[in-house]
Amino acid sequence: MIKQQNMDSNTLSYLKFQTPEMNKKNIIVFFIILLYFTGIIPIIGEPFSFSFFIAAIIPIALISIWAIVYVIDPYKNEKSYYLFFGIYGIVNTYVFFLVVVKLLYVNIGVEGTKPFVLWLMLFIALLVGVNILNVRALNSGTYDKLQKKKSLNMSWAMIGALGYIVGQFILSFIYSDDAVSTLLIVLVSLLALLTSYFSVYIHRYYFIHKNIELVKQVYPNFSLPKSERNTRKKKLK
Repeated sequence: MIKQQNMDSNTLSYLKFQTPEMNKKNIIVFFIILLYFTGIIPIIGEPFSFSFFIAAIIPIALISIWAIVYVIDPYKNEKSYYLFFGIYGIVNTYVFFLVVVKLLYVNIGVEGTKPFVLWLMLFIALLVGVNILNVRALNSGTYDKLQKKKSLNMSWAMIGALGYIVGQFILSFIYSDDAVSTLLIVLVSLLALLTSYFSVYIHRYYFIHKNIELVKQVYPNFSLPKSERNTRKKKLK
């Protein structure tokens, strides 16, 4: 476990937390826009497919029920929020994968398992890739440099994102001659770049758990109920 005397700017850059209220707002905004509007609506839209609906609605319902905990009390559950938000990122990316596959098989009429396997591999590579880049960014001091607005080489991240986007374009044009469906597939896939990044919060959760003493040194009120935080502030005054 990292001791106070060993605090470094690189580690502290990874412990820049938003307030619990901001965490709560993130859940409300991202769930409404990305999970419900962009995720559910295409799944339940015409032509309707019961198989895709069931595949999507079960994880959506489970993550939505879990979200209630952080909407009700984001202060006391501040630590586990990072695990929750990381899993939400995986769920939302999975739902976007289902949206793309539905557009391919139900809307466009693609047949066979090859397109499914190719898109599945692309989405898995995306999730794995962003988590590898997250660890690399932490170890290389990228987060610290970004927060200090220093110049840095982000070519490795740009190459990964570009490769994913190009892959989506190529596969879309191979399996679809429908311009609208192709555009929708690419747009949903671009949004998956954002939701896949949220999955790195799982790593941050375990980092927090491993270094909880350091976290408490930097944020003494971390994961305390709101009432206790107010009490401490009054005592300090």
